[in-house]
Amino acid sequence: MFGLYITHPQVKIDPLVPVPQWGLSDLGRQRAEQTAQRPWVRSLKRIISSNEVKAVETAEILASAAGTGVERVEAMHENDRSATGFLQPAAFEAAADWFFAHPEESFRGWERAIDAQRRIVEAVSVILSDHDPRQPIAFVGHGGVGTLLKCQFSGLPIARSSDQPGGGGNLFAFTLGDRRLTSDWTAMEDWRP
Repeated sequence: MFGLYITHPQVKIDPLVPVPQWGLSDLGRQRAEQTAQRPWVRSLKRIISSNEVKAVETAEILASAAGTGVERVEAMHENDRSATGFLQPAAFEAAADWFFAHPEESFRGWERAIDAQRRIVEAVSVILSDHDPRQPIAFVGHGGVGTLLKCQFSGLPIARSSDQPGGGGNLFAFTLGDRRLTSDWTAMEDWRP
C-alpha cells in the first residue's frame, strides 16, 4: 500500500507574520480542494500534519474528503529558519541553495540540514512503526524537510537537486513495507496511484 508525503501548496506571504503562521493563499486552497476530489484521497486512512498553519489547512481539506481526522506532529515542522526571519524571495532561494549544499553547517543560525533530516525521518519512522501497512497514509508538510525525507528514502545525499519543482503543492509516493519511492515529486492534483 502507498504512503505519501505532500507539501502544502501556495501560501499568503506576509513579512509581518511569522512564517509558521502563514496560511494558504486562494490559489493554494483551490489546489488543495481540487486534490481532495481525487479518488485516492478517499482511500486515506490517516493524515498526519505538521503543526504549521499552511500544512494544517491543507491536511484539513484532504481529511474532510477522506472522512478522517488530522493528527498533528510538532516534529514535522519545516527547517527552523527563525534566526533570519523573513527573507525576500531571491535571498531565500540563495539561502536554500546554501542550506542544501552545506548540510552539516548552519546558514546564519538556521537549523542544519542534517539535523532537520534526522528530525523528519524520525517523526515519520515513529508513526510508520505502528501503522498498518495495508492502510494508505499521507504526511502533509513542507518542501525543505520533505526533500530531506525523500533523499533519505532514496538513499541519496542531501542535495537541492532532489527538491520539489514549482514552489509547493507536490507529493512523492512510497511503499509502506520498505519505504521505497514509487514516484518522484508530482503536482498533488495530478498524481495517480
